[in-house]
Amino acid sequence: MLFTQNDKSFYRKKSTLNLNGHLIDLSSPLVMGILNITPDSFYDGGYYTSDLRILKRAAQIVEEGGCFIDIGGMSTRPGAVEISPEEEMGRLLPALKTVKKEFPDISLSVDTYRSEVVRQVYNEIGDFVVNDVSGGTFDNLMFERVAGLNLPYILMHTSGKSDTMQKNPFYSDVVREVILFLSAQVQKLKQLGVCDIWIDPGFGFGKSAAHNYELLNRLDAFRIFELPVLVGLSRKAMIWKELNGTPDQSLNGTTVLNTLALMGGCDILRVHDVKEAIEAIKLVGNIKNCGK
Repeated sequence: MLFTQNDKSFYRKKSTLNLNGHLIDLSSPLVMGILNITPDSFYDGGYYTSDLRILKRAAQIVEEGGCFIDIGGMSTRPGAVEISPEEEMGRLLPALKTVKKEFPDISLSVDTYRSEVVRQVYNEIGDFVVNDVSGGTFDNLMFERVAGLNLPYILMHTSGKSDTMQKNPFYSDVVREVILFLSAQVQKLKQLGVCDIWIDPGFGFGKSAAHNYELLNRLDAFRIFELPVLVGLSRKAMIWKELNGTPDQSLNGTTVLNTLALMGGCDILRVHDVKEAIEAIKLVGNIKNCGK
């Protein structure tokens, strides 16, 4: 059951993000556009391999209203092959520099779970948001690195690495267990002095379709953290497999689930399709503002 408008008064969620001294307003939901520069991502792998295509995609995200561009150099989809840190950096740095040069004011997020990649990227481009799909579990130096560089951090829940995460995932209560994991990790981050933390339940990472829909149905439970909640549902298998389709055919399903996520209290939508996510935010906002 979702909280009512009156219930929200008990929560004082963090409403800004500090990125390189620039405060980003999180009082209304924002959109993070995905830019995968990998050959094997589940939806658009292998397409953004040239500077021209990378810039065209970045421009699309900006023009359609995206507030962040999330760039990943290694696919973390279930079954993906892990590459070396050198290969990951070889993909990331040219793309990041190209985007930052053309769009210096856009906020960048880097999808990596390696602390050394975080260090090298920071040395080259400065501040960015660290998007760690492992929630600090794949690299035990990640939290210290984020704290030392004073970077915003997206804390996501997963269960195992890409090659094992989808092998019969089991939870007695998926929402409770995800919250317990995130709670322990948030405590570690705060003890190190990390101030800007976002929560990501990790849809599709070590979870069955039933687990994913249970998380979405009870997304309001994550308000307990009083932290921004990021949701990444875009064109995932929990949509297209349920509809007997493909990722290419999953825009409508993605919009439906993004709308439910917004109604459940989502603050940031991570998506392939920025324009449609912005439209969903606007329309859901009209509903939530009724009677104000």
